[in-house]
Amino acid sequence: MTMATPKKQAKPFFFKQFTIHQDKCSMKVGTDGVMLGAWADTDGVERALDIGAGSGLIAIMLGQRSAHIMVDAVEIDEPSYEQARENMAQAPWSSRLRAFHTSIQDFSREAAHQYQLIVSNPPFFSGGTFSDDHNRANVRHAIKLPHGDLLSAVRSLLSPEGKFCLVLPYIEGLRFQELAESYHLHCTRMTEVYPKQGKPVERLLMQFERQGKSLEKDSLVIQKEQNNDWTAQYIKMTGAFYLNM
Repeated sequence: MTMATPKKQAKPFFFKQFTIHQDKCSMKVGTDGVMLGAWADTDGVERALDIGAGSGLIAIMLGQRSAHIMVDAVEIDEPSYEQARENMAQAPWSSRLRAFHTSIQDFSREAAHQYQLIVSNPPFFSGGTFSDDHNRANVRHAIKLPHGDLLSAVRSLLSPEGKFCLVLPYIEGLRFQELAESYHLHCTRMTEVYPKQGKPVERLLMQFERQGKSLEKDSLVIQKEQNNDWTAQYIKMTGAFYLNM
């Protein structure tokens, strides 16, 4: 009888000012989360919400970016919630971070206040077959958080002048932008993300607001020719976080 090979535990990811342990959560530290945490507009924000916190990465990044932000993080998956709570408790600004083990649908019905900034690295339908790793499949295929439910919660929780920021693959992002209009949330800022120069757009960083206005649109190239050879753009955006940059 052959023995199953045990899965390797994901190693902690060390940032300049904090560490993300990721052995319990389904989704590990990735470029999407780091970009969103660095890109979201925190100017004047005193209260922020991270929907689908995962390891707690984005919530902790927001806490680093401003000493005035109180960040709530909602995560429905229990192991991921526990991981986020532990990571947030170890951050130097832990007193400004709170984790909630609940669905955003329930959280939005019970919340006592609104938020000036809401961020999410949400599930998306990537097509193809479901992964054997059911937790990862749940996250990637929007089983537990349909985008309509996400937008409905944002409409309820976003302050009148608030901003909702998220990252999605290019096609899913365009679909989400169209769907958001039906919830009266308008895309006011967009960054097209290219993995390398000459490659197609891979991700969209998007900001939505209640009031429509002219769309601010720009682009970001992450790497040069070689892997881990970061562009000056990407270094400027994320250099305050990565340990070796």
